[in-house]
Amino acid sequence: MSIPGPQDIARHELPNGIVVLVRENHSSPSVVVSGYLPVGAYDERPEKAGLAAFTASAMMRGTANRTFAQIFEELEAVGANVGVGGGTHTTGFGAKSLVEDLPLVLDILADVLRHPVFPRDGVERLRGEILTSLEERAHDTRRMANLTFHELAYPQEHPYARSLSGYTTTVGGISRDELAEFYAGGYGPQGMVVVVVGAIDTADALAQIEAAFGDWKGTIYERAPLPDAPRISDVRERTISISGKTQSDIVLGYPGPPRTAPDFLEALVCNTILGVFGLMGRLGDNVRDRQGLAYYSFSRVSGGPGPGPWLVSAGVNPANVEPAITSIRAEIRRICEEPVDEEELNDNKAFITGSLPLRLETNHGVARSILNMERYNFGLDYLQRYADLIEQITVEQVQAVAQRWLDPDAYALSIAGPPSA
Repeated sequence: MSIPGPQDIARHELPNGIVVLVRENHSSPSVVVSGYLPVGAYDERPEKAGLAAFTASAMMRGTANRTFAQIFEELEAVGANVGVGGGTHTTGFGAKSLVEDLPLVLDILADVLRHPVFPRDGVERLRGEILTSLEERAHDTRRMANLTFHELAYPQEHPYARSLSGYTTTVGGISRDELAEFYAGGYGPQGMVVVVVGAIDTADALAQIEAAFGDWKGTIYERAPLPDAPRISDVRERTISISGKTQSDIVLGYPGPPRTAPDFLEALVCNTILGVFGLMGRLGDNVRDRQGLAYYSFSRVSGGPGPGPWLVSAGVNPANVEPAITSIRAEIRRICEEPVDEEELNDNKAFITGSLPLRLETNHGVARSILNMERYNFGLDYLQRYADLIEQITVEQVQAVAQRWLDPDAYALSIAGPPSA
């Protein structure tokens, strides 16, 4: 497939504010629909943590026109799927079907998004599933290390400091009526984006989306600006003891650059060198392979609408926690203080640009990429410019972005593992 761009992506805005993007691909008989609405955990109160995710999941439990069972019976009859999930800034939705079944799938998706009824029995069963997952999290070293890291890295009032799924104390107290109220206050077409990719003519896709959503009216929440996430200037460390475990999980990191930050791509290249390329970059090579201090060790820079985390994760033998942290900090110090070798930089840039076509092999991958281009206002030619943008990044820029966002001596550190002897 050629790289998607303005020559084959159609963009159309409906009168009620929904943006629709379509890219035809007639090489397979399927169609993928992917999109989001601008409502999420950003809009919930801290004492109701988990409300947005709970609401999004509960929408599939029944509508004014279909029961939970009917929704899935209709989808299974044609081998299609529809899903809705809550995030921090947005609520995402998606669907996949054969092209001839798209009218049915869009009818179900529109029914779920526009007419949920939050049946009490379905809500209570879902609550039980969420609470079970939260109980399991409390005994999962990796999940608890990640949860605790966010609490340390971000100010208490920041949405990124809270669990998207909530806590047993908050989810247990959310009523069915509060789900309905949250939905009524924040679900509407303004700011909604829908991407359609697959074996369908553009005009037909636009017509079907307009038929399903064109007359939708609703409201969205007014949002205060996202709170600041100041650079960490000290060491913030917390250890969580979980009985019965034989492994410790470590998360060390910082609030990182938003996806729209001018130096995000430099951060992406820097992070690839640090903990992605090959067998998890320098971290995998040194912390895991050479020193044998970790079962896994990698880094991730998240981006997103706000300052998503730039972090290092590692799973280690509890006896190796301190040596592993020392080794991780040494790799962070090295990438901050020593210029990257030109050959290493070129290898990593080639990996990043070479993996782009692989991400675009499927309709799902194309839809996700188009959705991101729209979300961050990159322009429809962004994917076609992407390789050149990566290729222009220099050794000096990699070191500068590391020094701006990383610090081996000031960080948030969470450790979850068995109680110390």
